[in-house]
Amino acid sequence: MTEHVDVLIIGAGLSGIGAACRLRTEHPERSVAVLEAREASGGTWDLFRYPGIRSDSDMFTFGFKWRHWEGDVALADGPSILEYLRTVAREYGVDRLIRYRHRVVGARWDSSTNLWTVDAEVDGEHREITTSFLWTCGGYYDYDRGFTPEFPGQEDFRGTIVHPQHWPEDLDYTGKKVVVIGSGATAVTLVPAMANAGAGHVTMLQRSPTYVLSLPGRDPVATRLGWLPSKLRYRVVRSKAILQATLFFQLSRRRPELVKGFIRKEAMKALPPDIDVDEHFKPAYNPWDQRVCFVPDGDLFKALRSGSASVVTDHIERFTEKGILLRSGEELEADVIVTATGLTLKAMGGMDLTVDGAEVKMQDTMTYKALMLSDVPNFVFTIGYTNASWTLKADLVADFVCRLLSYMDEHGVRRVVAPRDPSVGEERLIDFSSGYILRALDELPRQGDREPWKLRQNYLKDVRSINHDRLDDGVLTFR
Repeated sequence: MTEHVDVLIIGAGLSGIGAACRLRTEHPERSVAVLEAREASGGTWDLFRYPGIRSDSDMFTFGFKWRHWEGDVALADGPSILEYLRTVAREYGVDRLIRYRHRVVGARWDSSTNLWTVDAEVDGEHREITTSFLWTCGGYYDYDRGFTPEFPGQEDFRGTIVHPQHWPEDLDYTGKKVVVIGSGATAVTLVPAMANAGAGHVTMLQRSPTYVLSLPGRDPVATRLGWLPSKLRYRVVRSKAILQATLFFQLSRRRPELVKGFIRKEAMKALPPDIDVDEHFKPAYNPWDQRVCFVPDGDLFKALRSGSASVVTDHIERFTEKGILLRSGEELEADVIVTATGLTLKAMGGMDLTVDGAEVKMQDTMTYKALMLSDVPNFVFTIGYTNASWTLKADLVADFVCRLLSYMDEHGVRRVVAPRDPSVGEERLIDFSSGYILRALDELPRQGDREPWKLRQNYLKDVRSINHDRLDDGVLTFR
């Protein structure tokens, strides 16, 4: 028999756990199930096991607004985040709703029944579940493979090559020469972590620089307000963090030269005098055209000052038996090469969607408030911010879904859809120039050139748009 649940959530990571918790609280009368392809909950924070893994957003906004992060640690390590997520899941009874090893391969909407039929593979067998409302919370990247370009001569290298997404538990790099290829958040995390954990020397090899800015590992405001009740302190620190991040992003957009100068000045103070700031830490793009990398207590700069790590900006000519030959002619010797070269994006987990027998092509859809797809009924997806904490947006989507379900109950309707408006112009869904975004543009939905088809990537504005604008806004259609 085909099982039925009222709301089906795909993904048991941060977004999925948060979604299920909110439904348990706001709509306890509804049956809910969470399908997880892997054998454990936690998503990103269970998958990635590389040294030093941590948040690159402050925990006062990365934690849920309704279940606050304890303490004053701002940039927390991966195991602490994973424990937080699983604790929240247990507290709200969500751990009992998760079904592991359920890989969703497709979902079919039938307007005659107002139901989705979801196809999942479970230990090699096919299983169907019907649901009235489908909510995908699997993020936007491929959990099975990261992105690694083909390097000439890669087969000649006699050492070990690893990708951070698939870190071997038994990798021993003690006393060895390590080259980390990349300059993004993963690379700037790995370099000091491996250098401090006994590597002989760690070199960060980058094709082009990234903006790197030091932040206190412990939030000074949270520390000073330790005497306040924890809930009040959390609200104050969280509000401060949201305002600070919003102002920094807006200033970067409006006065990029000012922000460039500030970041450069901070880097010069933190780096040893023999490292050329403009060569290694001055990107060709403006701040927040790609994500700014934050390092707790300047750990990357400390590793460079100590001599346990170094940075090289050059192009790779080819791999050799001993390491990497650069375009400049220099050869970097290595025992271990880490390809921190980015992610592979996969929209909606790669599952096939059909509506009344017609295939839904992601690149032909437009997003409503960056949480629904045009002409796809009773369907919501969660994708977090690129310029702020992921969870800020995830919480907003959860608020919206709970409000939407209440509205549908109140008005006795079973179907909601956002019909495509042909007069709305198209724009890129994610306005970033990062490689992993550009590689996937042709596979992603579009956003519109005006609200509600456009999202501003501004939490303070999105609170109004997502949480307070009328649901019967003339765009959403209820039946």
